[in-house]
Amino acid sequence: MSERLAELEANLAEVEERIARACAAAGRARDEVRLLAVTKTFPASDAALLADLGVTQMAENRDQDASAKVDEMAVLRPEAAIRWHMVGSLQRNKARSVARWAHEVQSVDSPRLAVALAKAVKNARGEGQRDAPLDVLIQVSIDGDPARGGCPIGQIPALAEEITLTGDLNLGGLMAVAPIGADLDKAFHTLGQASERLRQDHPNARELSAGMSNDLEQAIAAGSTCVRVGTALLGRRGLASP
Repeated sequence: MSERLAELEANLAEVEERIARACAAAGRARDEVRLLAVTKTFPASDAALLADLGVTQMAENRDQDASAKVDEMAVLRPEAAIRWHMVGSLQRNKARSVARWAHEVQSVDSPRLAVALAKAVKNARGEGQRDAPLDVLIQVSIDGDPARGGCPIGQIPALAEEITLTGDLNLGGLMAVAPIGADLDKAFHTLGQASERLRQDHPNARELSAGMSNDLEQAIAAGSTCVRVGTALLGRRGLASP
């Protein structure tokens, strides 16, 4: 375990250095960008070691894996104030479970999902399973390809309005994954413009979650406030659940 801790510590230092350099190059303060550790496919023991290193924001992309890991972490590190994020595609029938463990869902891409989450959050609050609304980000489809999921840019205003009307969801901003093979600077610039337009009607929706292990520098240059890092932090040792 000490060997794994040393590996994670070295990886974390390198990622932090990259973020700091990217922020400096963009003329931004380091504290403008949060690091979200994507712990999907990795065991709760790794999440516990990251918590020991001061990482408090973690992300999962499957509810089944996340709910079990959150429960395990509550035993491994009961004192750690971990903030859990759902970043993967989410089906409406998983809303009830996600409302139990997630602090933020970054992958809301339709009014129907927003309604399902709001209902689940309301029920969870009524049952004492959570004590606050759920923070959400709208997942944006930068290129409009429905096969990759996400809300088309032109539909963001309507979805944002749906979210704010629920009363049980807090609209935090936007999230996106750069399309494979895309011009990264152009893609993130398009996303940044969408974020600026959203803030005109929703001033508190300041979050822009963009950038991963391979493209966090370009995302930070375009205004990202949250980078989602898995491989560069945890390596490629995780095995996906069947």
